[in-house]
Amino acid sequence: MNFVSTRGGEKVSGAQAVVNGLSENGGLYVPEKFPKISDKEMSEMLEASYAERAAKVLCKFFTDYDAAELSAACESAYAKFGVQDPAPLVKLDDGVYILELWHGPTCAFKDMALTILPYLLRKGCDLCGIKEQILILVATSGDTGKAALEGFKDADGVKIMVFYPSEGVSKMQKLQMGTQEGKNVNVVGVKGNFDDCQTAVKEIFSNSEYAELLKQKNVRLSSANSINFGRLAPQIAYYFSAYLDLVSAGQIEMGEEIDFTVPTGNFGNILAAYYAKQMGLPVRRLHCASNENRILSDFLATGVYDTVREFYKTTSPSMDILVSSNLERLIFEISGRNSKLTSKRMEELKKTGKYEITEEELQKINEVFDGGCADEDECVEAMYDVFVDTGYVMDTHTGCAMKVAVDWFEKHKKDQTEMIIVSTANPYKFPQDVLYAVTGNDVKDSFKGIKRLHAATAMAVPKCLKELRDKTPRFTTVCDKKKLFDEVLAFLNK
Repeated sequence: MNFVSTRGGEKVSGAQAVVNGLSENGGLYVPEKFPKISDKEMSEMLEASYAERAAKVLCKFFTDYDAAELSAACESAYAKFGVQDPAPLVKLDDGVYILELWHGPTCAFKDMALTILPYLLRKGCDLCGIKEQILILVATSGDTGKAALEGFKDADGVKIMVFYPSEGVSKMQKLQMGTQEGKNVNVVGVKGNFDDCQTAVKEIFSNSEYAELLKQKNVRLSSANSINFGRLAPQIAYYFSAYLDLVSAGQIEMGEEIDFTVPTGNFGNILAAYYAKQMGLPVRRLHCASNENRILSDFLATGVYDTVREFYKTTSPSMDILVSSNLERLIFEISGRNSKLTSKRMEELKKTGKYEITEEELQKINEVFDGGCADEDECVEAMYDVFVDTGYVMDTHTGCAMKVAVDWFEKHKKDQTEMIIVSTANPYKFPQDVLYAVTGNDVKDSFKGIKRLHAATAMAVPKCLKELRDKTPRFTTVCDKKKLFDEVLAFLNK
């Protein structure tokens, strides 16, 4: 299996795609063609564990890796979750299910990929004969940073540096990153929003002057963001696993189509579902859920991607994004894999902050995707209603998704298709906001929020979050968005 750039000019192996992270011309790697999982393979996966299902999916893409070794790596990665099923499916109501993706080491869905990515990267370096030190740069809106830091801490031959918007993550997310252990890690706050962090990191990757300076230090860049296909591919697996769990539970017949509602900011999570559909998973529709930063739902309605708009800081910070990097991969597909057109559109986005697709392309997208959004009050109401009706507690991002799903149900009352709502974070990562949603009580301290939320819901508090109270932050640096490379050099010189 080879990979090509969305902007043309390259064809690389799976290992090279993982190690490079981003193509030389700034494009994103995509499979040269999508592999298929046959009906027979689907049936064989029914009785398999989550790790076995994930390995099956990954082996389809990374054909240059040893299959047995990759399977063993999946077993090791998902054993870190400490639960029998890393991605359990919870029935909420007739035809409505919650896919919980937050049972990993950092209580967020990013763990589903970032526990296996270190293996993919280390082995990729071996396969490519790369001897340089790897420096992983990560832009995060909250969850990716901690999951990447935890996945790569103390890894041989690797350093990892995370940039986050200093005032754009929750207090628990900031504490998780700031107290990170490991000799090879660094965390820097950035004056700005996630888009500023992401743009600056991409600039470092594409700057020839920076590349030469890093070469002199025998350092090679890579990424743990979902721009790296090695981060995106493991996310495809949980869509297959959720579907198979529905079949195993007798809720659907094999081959019956289902829907997913996915909260997304950078478009990677829902793109993984689209890729699963390309591989043969019986997906009917994908409902894209946004918060007040409704750029994706607007795009899905109009075909115009316009970042020239007001930016909102919300209680669902992982979706506070205006430049959704992974959308480039979808644009590449619906354009007929036209790399020149994709490159032109991305250049328009860089220069003017917007681009537009054709009516025909929008129709193609709308055959599968639709979008909706939730403002802050609507998110709170959705979380409250579900808690009162069922006792189920969800985080703010899942609350946005629930609101979008409910809107769909109300508009299509006779729709009998099973719906899976993707839940991306443990509620205790946003304790004050979740507490307010389910009880109306407002507290300023995160740990008081955890205590009162536990009292109100009896939901178990993850040990990794409870222990943060007694930890002193190691990383407190905040820098200007134009100074990120200076921080990189300082980190390398330590």
